[in-house]
Amino acid sequence: MSAHPRVSLYAMMLAAAGLPLYIHLPRFASVNLGVGLGTIGTILMAIRLVDLVQDPLIGWAIDRWPRAQMLFAALAGMGLAVGFPLLFSLAPGPDLVTQLVMVLVLLFSAYSLGMILLYGRSETLAKSPAPDRLMALSTWRESGMLAGVVLAAMGPTLLAGRDGSNDGYAAFGYLLGGLAVCVVLASLPMWRRAPVVGTRLSLHGLANAGALRLLALALINSLPVAITSTLFLFFVEDRLQLPGAAGPLLILFFLCAGASVPLWARLSQRIGSRSVLMIAMPLAILSFVGAAFLGPGDILGFAVICLASGAALGADMVILPAMFSVSLARAGLNAATAFGIWSFAGKLGLALAAFAVLPLLGASGFVPGQPNTPRALTALTLGYAVLPCILKLIALAWVMTLPNERHPGSP
Repeated sequence: MSAHPRVSLYAMMLAAAGLPLYIHLPRFASVNLGVGLGTIGTILMAIRLVDLVQDPLIGWAIDRWPRAQMLFAALAGMGLAVGFPLLFSLAPGPDLVTQLVMVLVLLFSAYSLGMILLYGRSETLAKSPAPDRLMALSTWRESGMLAGVVLAAMGPTLLAGRDGSNDGYAAFGYLLGGLAVCVVLASLPMWRRAPVVGTRLSLHGLANAGALRLLALALINSLPVAITSTLFLFFVEDRLQLPGAAGPLLILFFLCAGASVPLWARLSQRIGSRSVLMIAMPLAILSFVGAAFLGPGDILGFAVICLASGAALGADMVILPAMFSVSLARAGLNAATAFGIWSFAGKLGLALAAFAVLPLLGASGFVPGQPNTPRALTALTLGYAVLPCILKLIALAWVMTLPNERHPGSP
């Protein structure tokens, strides 16, 4: 097996692990464990404070000990293998919140280590800093990511008892743990390549490379996706009243994202990365606007929105990391350290979304899985559709300030 399929496999493991932390966790913790939405949002925000220090340190450690990349890859996988069975085996009790925090710190740390290693070693895995090679690697990586997301989206539904005796989460935790073990063993050969290490990172170097602007864009652009990811299950099951359709709709969303990745990558070679984003971002904005006008039972309308917003997400996933990799490669900077900061920026967006939106939903009277007042459902619609639209418009305005070059991954 060549390196690219192994890259895709490792990315699949990370994405299958990441989706439950951002989409399944809020509903699992609130419905199954009885944890309040405000508490969940606070926990996720507190873990981001850990990441504020941890993610850049992980990137620094990967660059400091480049020949330990196989060890880092194994540690990330083993952390996920242990953490997910523990997470989805939790039960209500007096020490629940403490246990939840400890397990989440383990999972987020392992997830961060794997993601920063995978993205930070782009030049090593691509065998060349050439933009076309980095874009090809990005296409394989993001395709694997989206395959993992589809697996994670359908997992709890497929594993749930047909008689309603369980919701599939416990079995899902063991499935993710077993997947992590298998992937670590299968992907170890790709980490034997001699690592490519750049010069020491600095703010001046990031600014000169154009990477600081891309970091700011990554944070702004992560907010709309973070909000809709956090509220997706609530919106489908409580606003649209389609509890049985949440899994298939989520799968449709990510399948469309996956199918669009190679198309966006190919298009970027013709018209440039910025031009691709200026096509994809308005598509996302239109999908947010459409969601605001849906009513209970409108599964066809929401399926169309999943198709459009999924395709838009595909562009974000493949283009932005490739742009960042190219800017670092051109400047000869340490990529793992830089992607440690990139990772924190993305996760900060997710945490800000949970910290801001979930308590506001709770304050409006919204209760997942229960009958809700019109006021609570309106708050859910504003959070899922209107706020992301505004944030995406800001991200689009930021993209318009970037230069455009007609070769893949150019910032």
